[in-house]
Amino acid sequence: MELRNLKTFQVVADQLNLSKAAEILSYTQPTISVQIQALERELGHPLFNRVGKKTFLTPTGKLVKHHTDIILNAISDLESALKTLDEPYGKLAIAAPEYYYGRHLSLLISSFIKDHPKVKLDLACYNSKETIKLVSSHQADIGIIAGKYNSPEMESINLDTEEVMMVTTQEIAQQYDLSTVFSHYPLITYRESCNLEDVIKGCLSELQYQPANIIESGSDEAIKHSAINQTSIALLSSDGIKEELATGKLVPIHRFQHRVETSLIYLKSRSEEANIQSFSDLLKQAWKPLED
Repeated sequence: MELRNLKTFQVVADQLNLSKAAEILSYTQPTISVQIQALERELGHPLFNRVGKKTFLTPTGKLVKHHTDIILNAISDLESALKTLDEPYGKLAIAAPEYYYGRHLSLLISSFIKDHPKVKLDLACYNSKETIKLVSSHQADIGIIAGKYNSPEMESINLDTEEVMMVTTQEIAQQYDLSTVFSHYPLITYRESCNLEDVIKGCLSELQYQPANIIESGSDEAIKHSAINQTSIALLSSDGIKEELATGKLVPIHRFQHRVETSLIYLKSRSEEANIQSFSDLLKQAWKPLED
């Protein structure tokens, strides 16, 4: 059964008009008739009934049309998939917390688009745990997350490692000793969905400090400004508060040995896809220089 004849049959079955089918396929009508007749001989059944000027699918034609659509759609999907192995092409879905888009990805995306104009980027903002789920379920091709993710199915590559510190305003740090600060102010830090539970627990264990009140937030900006406004003391990674530390708006009251990692994740089964390879190569090469 020739694929060419099936493609011709599909168009004729869709149009039910030889003239329109010939126009779409850029064939002559006699050529189309020869291909349909060859397919009918091979199948041993007529595929069309013609009543006057109208053309109808026979019961066999309807059955063949159903399976032809499945076959040709599968071939189209295969061709698209093969293109992703040859060169960056088609759609690339990236999921990451909004923080990473603002500080990193927005600077890299324009460079990637310039180098790979055939790739259409689909960018989505999700917290780290949601990003992991999206990549695991093939709803996103690549994810950027805070922390680590250990899974036999997932490739996890470290892009950066940051210091973790507890910070407050200079006024509070100068006015109170550490134990008084801890007793008078709640602690604000990342919520569970940020994928940093182990880091937070490790930091508190390292300090041997159990706050009476913990405020959780998914936003670095909210955590930072809560500390600046003296609503709470904050446990944060160093990257997001460089400016505040430099200007003295915030000061560290403890620097932890524990570190926060930024990780690039994608499924190992998809590691050879050109879109994923090219974008991950860019991230690995350019992420840390952005910090310098």
